[in-house]
Amino acid sequence: MNEFFGSVWWLIVTLGLLVTFHEFGHFIVARWFGVKVLRFSVGFGKPLWMRRDRHGTEFAVAAIPLGGYVKMLDEREGEVAPADLDQAHNRKPVLQRMAIAAAGPAFNLVFTVLAFWLMFVVGKPDFLPIVAAPSGIAAEAGMLAGDRITAVNGDAVDSWSKALQKLGESAIGRMDARVDVVTSGNGSATRTLAFSQMPANVGEDQLFDQIGLSLAPRERPAVVGRISDGDPAAQAGIQVGDRILRINDRDVNGFSDIETLIPEEAARDPQLDLLIQRGNERIEIPLTAAAVDAGDGKTRFIIGVGSSAAYDAKLQYGPLAAIPQAFAETWDATKSSLSMLKMLVVGRASLDNLSGPISIARFANGSAQMGLAWFLGFLALISLSLAIINLLPIPILDGGHLLYYLIELIKGGPVSERSQIAGQYVGLLMLVALMGLAIFNDIHRLLP
Repeated sequence: MNEFFGSVWWLIVTLGLLVTFHEFGHFIVARWFGVKVLRFSVGFGKPLWMRRDRHGTEFAVAAIPLGGYVKMLDEREGEVAPADLDQAHNRKPVLQRMAIAAAGPAFNLVFTVLAFWLMFVVGKPDFLPIVAAPSGIAAEAGMLAGDRITAVNGDAVDSWSKALQKLGESAIGRMDARVDVVTSGNGSATRTLAFSQMPANVGEDQLFDQIGLSLAPRERPAVVGRISDGDPAAQAGIQVGDRILRINDRDVNGFSDIETLIPEEAARDPQLDLLIQRGNERIEIPLTAAAVDAGDGKTRFIIGVGSSAAYDAKLQYGPLAAIPQAFAETWDATKSSLSMLKMLVVGRASLDNLSGPISIARFANGSAQMGLAWFLGFLALISLSLAIINLLPIPILDGGHLLYYLIELIKGGPVSERSQIAGQYVGLLMLVALMGLAIFNDIHRLLP
């Protein structure tokens, strides 16, 4: 239940930030060109909060947090007083209307760069891309335990998450991936992962099992990184940050010892005595391990603690050095997003890869739990996705308006109102169909 409420909360935070930034782009450029803005709304439906500024613009936060809008004075949407005609959106030159339409996606791009910049300044912890004993396609390609991935298809890789991203993109498109590695003996080699031979019926959830790469294990300190509500550790008063020194009379040197000793000792007697260190104080804590179904007809014992990740890499730069890194990351993410979009359009990637609000909420919650830098990276990617989606030439989106204005610029007159209305219906149907498919995929992923 905590995961549910956390996902909802971080979805609201994510959409609130990105929608506000997007709509502020439309708003500020419209104001700059002298268009009267009637309402700036974050969310749809009945306003929960509203105030009016000295220009007569209503600023509102509405009940449904899945978008927003900027309503401008326009003769096509209602009667306009003669004194206000010079402030009507439809009376402005076509180039100004194009700039207003493009401002929303442009501000999402600005947000993307800013979020990546702040992510690099804060420092994003990650793992070095060193692999464990491979299986599947990776083993067939000659990957070996201890190989450190340095590049995928010529793109430099400096972290495990970046390596997985690059490999995943190739695997989804069933395109062979050229992987440069430094071996455990400090030699260099190139392995070719034959994703083109992967069966077409392999789903997104099976992709990385087929690739066959996993992170080489690192010893984790015996420090509690997370605690499950309601489990024995929480009930006994164990806190995040506590270091477990001993379980019964057996010393603990790393978190793997905890994972081994808890079930071994509890199998003899669920009553356990833990010695922990909290700050400079050592505390003895008795607790009773809980028996849970292991899923194979057997029972295992847990106390409900998890480790803090033993990150061994950190992508961090000073404020000035982070600027080119942010632009480079934005460019790399843009190429990846456009490549994925192309694969979806031409049918090289399955529509099962589309994700909706449920998946976004889960990723938002997961990245927030991993720390500020990870959440900033997530925000940057979602903001970039919003920019790209809104620039698609689909009526009802910003890209559709830009298409209409481009036609108007070429032919010397606006697209007929009848054509625009027909386009709006077509665009709405397309969006509803895509959203329906995305939500269907979200629900399907949740099902066992």
